[in-house]
Amino acid sequence: MRKLLVLSSAAVEDEVIQKISAADWEVYSAQDPSQARVLLTEQSFRVGLALLFSCEPERSIQWVIDLMLSRRKMQWVIALPRPCVERKSLSNLIAEWCYDYHTLPIDTQRLVVTLGHAYGMAELTETHLRQQREAEAQYGLIGNSPAMQTLFRGIQKAAEVDVPVLITGEIGTGKELVARVIHENSSRAAAPFMAVNCEALTSDLIQSELFGHEKGAFAGASERRIGQVEAATGGTLFLDEVVSLGLEAQANLLRFLEEKKIRRLGGSKPIPANVRVIAATHTSIEQAIREGRFREDLFYRLNVLHLRAPTLRERRGDVELLARYFFNKFSAEVKTVAKGFNRDALEVINRYDWPGNVRELMNRVRRAVLLSEGPYISPADLELERRSLGRGFVTLDEARMAADREVIQATLLRTRFNIARAAQELSVSRMTLYRLMEKYDIRRDNL
Repeated sequence: MRKLLVLSSAAVEDEVIQKISAADWEVYSAQDPSQARVLLTEQSFRVGLALLFSCEPERSIQWVIDLMLSRRKMQWVIALPRPCVERKSLSNLIAEWCYDYHTLPIDTQRLVVTLGHAYGMAELTETHLRQQREAEAQYGLIGNSPAMQTLFRGIQKAAEVDVPVLITGEIGTGKELVARVIHENSSRAAAPFMAVNCEALTSDLIQSELFGHEKGAFAGASERRIGQVEAATGGTLFLDEVVSLGLEAQANLLRFLEEKKIRRLGGSKPIPANVRVIAATHTSIEQAIREGRFREDLFYRLNVLHLRAPTLRERRGDVELLARYFFNKFSAEVKTVAKGFNRDALEVINRYDWPGNVRELMNRVRRAVLLSEGPYISPADLELERRSLGRGFVTLDEARMAADREVIQATLLRTRFNIARAAQELSVSRMTLYRLMEKYDIRRDNL
């Protein structure tokens, strides 16, 4: 049975609740914030009905508004006195957050139909999002661009065969994530995945970090310590920025790849280590070889399979998908009023070059979710300047938007801003017209 949450600033008539219940709804009512929070914790609602019997003073109904804003993924229908619709704060709430609205007194028959439509919309939205996620993600990675399809095919091959892999790509393209995906889809998935950032370790430490040491091997070695290679036995060792390894460490790594055995510092006994190595770098190994900084024979040992993590510049069609994914992820983790991105934000997201790649996109979206004070994230929230992305042409979408705005403005002027008449002439619902007016920033005072 469908569940409906009713938030009301006063008692609701039993007849209204009974008629809604008779239409196959399980109704839960709350008249104070604590009761509402308990219901939202214990039950799962797709649709909510907010009943405001008065908007004087507005602070007395603020808890209802706050709870609506905190559950932005629900489809909300609001019923309120007609004069309240003229309040800017409430009209904005209706336009931005509500599926539909009703003016009191309640027409129960019409309300039941609206609630049914809202539930249907919630189901459609949920199904669409699920299908979109399935279509846009493989191996848990977001993207369906040609560059990502190439990467997915490479991941599949690398997961099927147990050989060393070299992953190249710019900083922030997700090379470690690709390595983890290969490991988790390989026959070694049940064993450890150990990651070492070679660039972060000094030449003195890298040998001990990789291969371990015996007690007394050097000053300060008060006990035996196993290295990351030994710790990864049966699993995968990921060496990030492998070009940063010193020549001595490279020689020991090459010996391990050839013999599948290691020696701890200060030890003489060879220790078997059944470990797969996946290496990564953002710099040119070929140039490092020419400069004598990297062994050519080690390069051939590591480069049995080569995968390249593409930049965001090569994944234009994926940028918006990633931005929405990160928005959903971070907005679920923190309290935010943001519902998504406005059109300007999406435009700059799609046109920005993203020199920091996925990592930069992720960090900008996380910061925007935390800092945004409006219902939609703007370019300013992303700290991306729209004016720096100017261009001298108009897209088809922009031309359509301009035409839509012009028609709506002309209709509102002709009907003297009578919303019901204007909506009828435009063949849209009042709710849709309110949303379009908000979208195109159309107000009586700017016509």
